[in-house]
Amino acid sequence: MTRPRTLGELRASGHAHKTVKQEIRDNLVARMRAGLTTAERWPGIVGFDETVLPHVERALLAGHDVVLLGARGQGKTRLIRTIVGLLDEWTPVVAGSETNEHPYEPITPASRRRAAELGDALPVEWLHRSERYGEKLATPDTSVGDLIGDVDPVKVAEGRALGDPETVHYGLVPRTNRGVFAVNELPDLAERIQVSLLNVLEERDIQVRGYQLRLPLDLLVVASANPEDYTNRGRIITPLKDRFGAEVRTHYPLRLDDEVALLEQEAQLEAVVPRHLLEVVARFTRAVRESPSVDSRSGVSARFAVAGAETVAASALRRAAIAGEDRPVARVADLAGMPETLQGKVEFEVDDEGREREVLDHLLRRATAETFRRRLGASDLSGLIARFDEGLVVESGELVPSSTLLEQLGPLPGLAHLLERLGMDDAAEEPALAASAVEFAMEGLFLNRRIAKDAVPGRTVYGAA
Repeated sequence: MTRPRTLGELRASGHAHKTVKQEIRDNLVARMRAGLTTAERWPGIVGFDETVLPHVERALLAGHDVVLLGARGQGKTRLIRTIVGLLDEWTPVVAGSETNEHPYEPITPASRRRAAELGDALPVEWLHRSERYGEKLATPDTSVGDLIGDVDPVKVAEGRALGDPETVHYGLVPRTNRGVFAVNELPDLAERIQVSLLNVLEERDIQVRGYQLRLPLDLLVVASANPEDYTNRGRIITPLKDRFGAEVRTHYPLRLDDEVALLEQEAQLEAVVPRHLLEVVARFTRAVRESPSVDSRSGVSARFAVAGAETVAASALRRAAIAGEDRPVARVADLAGMPETLQGKVEFEVDDEGREREVLDHLLRRATAETFRRRLGASDLSGLIARFDEGLVVESGELVPSSTLLEQLGPLPGLAHLLERLGMDDAAEEPALAASAVEFAMEGLFLNRRIAKDAVPGRTVYGAA
């Protein structure tokens, strides 16, 4: 579709100017009236449907700037970036404008001068919503100039008077005018710098040094922060907190299925990781969060679980490459590498320093046992147990091929039932998937003291209890 390219064409098209918050409100209401579910309105956001998202939607419908409070790795930044999808797909701006000014309402001295000189011939460009987002990670060295603006020495050197407003170089906030501006970890911003945002949130304008300059900005400001009792790094000053219209608390996934869904969405897996193993990783993550040995104030990020799942997949890929397997499929043996890889992502209590690996290994065994009880606790595994009672010995390990594992087992009564219980009905024709299922069953039987296991680094032997 041909879009208007001048102010005159834009007026003739009947285009109506809306503020950013009006755009977001209208588009959100339209999605609701169209019958879209919460998940459809917020693609990619998992586990917040009944808790966080209703509060966020009320804040946006009210036209409020928002602070998201939550521990690390709870998806705050992902949620903020998703808000951009509620903007109109395309919006007109004054061509060449540094601050994305609407052609109907130019706000900088340069654009106002051009509008007065050119009238309806003022050139118009179209900006996609993906370009209407600005983000700043708050750090102690962030300056007012970074956020708001400062004198541009290059423009002064070009011969302009020092008092000329057009010598100003605009910061991130005015450059995100008519968009969504996010400040991540707001408490880390020095308090004197936080003061520079007061006018942005209340009077919706900026002031640059001693210039007689007032730019009425149009933007939605969203910030993220850890709750104050989670961090000693800083705080949000009271006047700034008061100017945010809404404060919304985030959380880690409340349901196990949400934790698994998050893994399936976020993890970049280079091998097949059956769902029962993803459930082990999810349970392991939740157990670490709840452990008294772990500092609950620091939290355990969703990135912990994602890295764990990716490590399991990488272990399977390594075995497939070394052993010459066609299709890498993860097994219980691949879980063993997680604690070593993930240990540095967890803050332990002082009393448990030096026991980190021991704690994680215990929690992983517990997560595996709980998953076994949920998945196979009611299954008839007597055929497998009987084989061990008859003297069967099975050697496994991170480098033992799936075909070798199955050869040691031979024909196994009840294999089809086992695969069905694990949701792997089609796995009977795929040795790697069948081996994954059987090894999970053997590990679960060992953890429930039905068979024995002898484990040394890189090698595991299952036998009769």
